[in-house]
This record gives sequence, C-alpha cells and structure tokens, in this order.
Amino acid sequence: MLRRHISTRLDEALADTPVVLLNGARQTGKSTLVQDQAARRGRRYLTLDDGATLAAARGDPAGLVQGLNGPVVIDEVQRAPALFLAIKAAVDRQRSPGRFLLTGSANVLLLPRVADSLAGRMEILSLWPLSCAELSEQPDLNRVDWLIDGGPQQLASLPGNQKGFIDSLLRGGFPEASQRAAAARRRAWFDAYLQAVMQRDVLELARIEQLHELPNLLHLLATRSGGLLNLAELSRASGLQQTTLKRYFVLLETLFLVHRLQPWDRNAGKRLVKTPKLYLPDSGLLSHLLGLDDSRLAAAPGLPGGLVESWVLGELLRHLAFSDRGLTLWHYRTQAGQEVDFVLENRQGELTGIEVKASATLGAHDFKGLRHLQETESERFRCGYVLYAGQEVIPFGSGLWAVPLAMWCAPLAMI
Repeated sequence: MLRRHISTRLDEALADTPVVLLNGARQTGKSTLVQDQAARRGRRYLTLDDGATLAAARGDPAGLVQGLNGPVVIDEVQRAPALFLAIKAAVDRQRSPGRFLLTGSANVLLLPRVADSLAGRMEILSLWPLSCAELSEQPDLNRVDWLIDGGPQQLASLPGNQKGFIDSLLRGGFPEASQRAAAARRRAWFDAYLQAVMQRDVLELARIEQLHELPNLLHLLATRSGGLLNLAELSRASGLQQTTLKRYFVLLETLFLVHRLQPWDRNAGKRLVKTPKLYLPDSGLLSHLLGLDDSRLAAAPGLPGGLVESWVLGELLRHLAFSDRGLTLWHYRTQAGQEVDFVLENRQGELTGIEVKASATLGAHDFKGLRHLQETESERFRCGYVLYAGQEVIPFGSGLWAVPLAMWCAPLAMI
C-alpha cells in the first residue's frame, strides 16, 4: 500500500473533530485508506456498498446510527444522504472527536442540503488520485508549499526524461490504472470505470433519461480541457440545451470527473475575464478519452499543451489537499489577453503565478503573463514560475523562475 500524503491531515482531523469526511472520486483509494485507519485505531468499518447495510441506512438511518457504539467508519455515505441528519443528531447528543469517519464519492460541497446538515461538526478532506510524488514513493513534502517558499531557487537542475514524463501523463493517478504496465489493460480499466460511474453513481444522483448524452459530453469536454468554459459553444457542439448542459456539467463536477477553476478578480479596477476554465483533473482519464498513447505522443512534434496543463492542475489539487497554508487556486486572464494559467493566493492575499509550457525550450516571451501580473499587482505578487519540460532551473528576472516539470516527481528537500 502506497503511503498517502493526506494521512497526517486525516489523523489530525480525527483528533479534534466529531465527523471527518474523506471526499473524492470513485477508485482514488478512499476505502483502502480508511480501512487502514480503522485497523490501526480499532474502528468498526461499514460500507454502503453492502446491500444489507445500505438497506438499513436508507430504511432507518436514525436506528442504524443509534446502534453504533464507539468510533466507526461509514464508506460511500453519499448512497444514503439521510444518514447525515442522523449523524448530526448523534453528534449533538455526544460530541466526541473522531466519532465518525465517512467517505463519499460525490462532492458534498455541491450538495448543499447534505453539507449544511453537519456545518460546524464536520471537516472535509479531499482525496484525489495518486500524485506523481506518491507514485514515486517520495516523502510527504508539499510541493505547492515548496514553490511558495522559494524551494526551486536553491536548485540548479532536476532530473527528468521525456519518455518518463509521457508515461506519467498516460498513467494518471488512479491507483489500479497507474499500476497496469500494459496500455491495453489501462484502456480496459478506464472503460470499465466510466461504465460503472455512469450506470451506478449517475443514476443514484440524478434522473438522466438519455444516459448516452453524458459520456458524449465528457468526451467533448476532454477536447476542451484547459480552456475557458464556454457554455454557449458547448451547447452548440453537443446539441444539448444550455439548461440541460449546465445540469450535466454540475453532475460531472459532483463526481469529480471535471473541475471548474474560477478566475481571480480581486482588483475591481481592472478589466478581467470572469469566465472559469474547465479541466479533467486526471491526465490518465483525459488521455484515454482523447485516444492518446505513447506512440502518438512520442511521434508528435510536441506534447499537447492542454494535456500537460491538466496534469499540472491535477498535481496542484493533490498537494493543496494536504497543505496547511489556506491556499486558494485561480486562473488569471485580462480582456486584453494577458493570462497566467494558475494563481495561488495565500491568506494574506499574496500571489504566486504558475505558467505551464509543454516544450523544453523557453524565451522571455513565455514570462509575459507573469510579468504583467507582477507589474499590475506589485504589492501582492510573491513570485512566478514557468514549469517546462527542460531540466535546468533558470532565473528570468526578479522573482521569476523557469522550473522543470520534474519538480512534481523528483526527490526534493524543503528549504
């Protein structure tokens, strides 16, 4: 079992919070992680994938919860939403830390009635697919914090190779898929995964009359990963009415299959684009939907920019999940076309910009968006990085650095 970097945060939350929910897409390793925690801490483990337990949770949620003594794990809790109110009542009667450890494969933050029922009683942690560092069995160094603290500035170079990077793009981070060496076996896994999600999770969360429309939409969104979310264009391309399209998109968000990245717009005096960007946050699933393989990527003159940017977005989300800095993630774009792929903002309002380039060569023009952000937000701007496919760490002016994409996987030390 690979160590998950969020494990420490999970133990800390259980030490002082009555209810902890581990939230994430299906097959990211939630059950493995909580079963290990249950074995170490002597917790009873229940899963709503068991038919009898699910029937009890749906038929008499209060009775099920009242019959549980001591700390307990309830896996796949989104399958019986009424359990949240029963857990709230139990916690109000006996508020002890770590009493309930829950997992969910649907984002409760997009299900407000569920999230509100445990407000002030529950901490929500996100478990994304495996990061590159976890797959490489690197220590729990948070690489987002490392960037913000200036870690790359202490280095001259980072090891990396094109073939290994292509392999990382194609494997993604779902534990079972990433461990399959043969591309054909990974394709089979992704096909089965999507079929299971559509036929079970989608049907449980929403009443979809034309089930084939949702996979078709997901394939369409894959071709737009890393671009602005243009609902009017998507409506025309998919043949779906915008009301239906919005409902389907939120459903895919709820299942963690797509991610909506909001724009940074703190400066009211600037003409900023306020349209979010869309991503498929796992590069393995994205590559599968795009029909990419190692031979196609190796033969191409360059790697697809949208795929590499989506891979970086996935790594950012994985590390933000166990950072304790209170960071928020945005994108930045002005109406004049100046843009920065990712902007990290800390609690003090300071900004770190990140641009992504799929090529191994760079020029001063690749820092154009970062320099614009640095000049117009000089009091907020902390530092800026262009992540690229080369190996050298290169300064490009005050507070600006080129850093290899290998930083997400290579052994590093916190400064």
